Amino acid sequence: MAAHSQYEELARQLSAIGAVKREMGRILPQDCPPASAAVLTLLDRHGEMRMSQLAELMAIDMSVTSRHVAHVCERGWIEREPDPADKRSRLLRLTPSGTEMLQELSERYTAALARYLGDWSDDDVGLLNELLARLRTSFGDCRTRAHHDFSTRTPAG
Repeated sequence: MAAHSQYEELARQLSAIGAVKREMGRILPQDCPPASAAVLTLLDRHGEMRMSQLAELMAIDMSVTSRHVAHVCERGWIEREPDPADKRSRLLRLTPSGTEMLQELSERYTAALARYLGDWSDDDVGLLNELLARLRTSFGDCRTRAHHDFSTRTPAG
């Protein structure tokens, strides 16, 4: 197991990732803020879904989800259709325009990462990908742990 000082340094590094996320957010088109990009990405990854499922995947309140959905609907990137299983509910799905926006977002992100990490070796970029994937796996589905109190736990358990 890593030394306590290594976990402290990791905590500092993860806090600093906010600056990286903000910088990456600046490359998005002005009418597609990060939350809108997240809506599009989740619909692309998981397929059509109800707003309640989207709220759960985004780990945000339904009222906030509703605002994000309204924003992307207004731009024609997603559509809301009645759920055949429950006419009171709506299913959200990507439109071809939403798929095009996702492609643009992917191209912008890829170009920005290539620019910022251009002096990194292929092995270093591969290692970063591997370690970030491993970190995400170690945390698992954070939504299911949102209500647990970790304040009394030590790093060992």
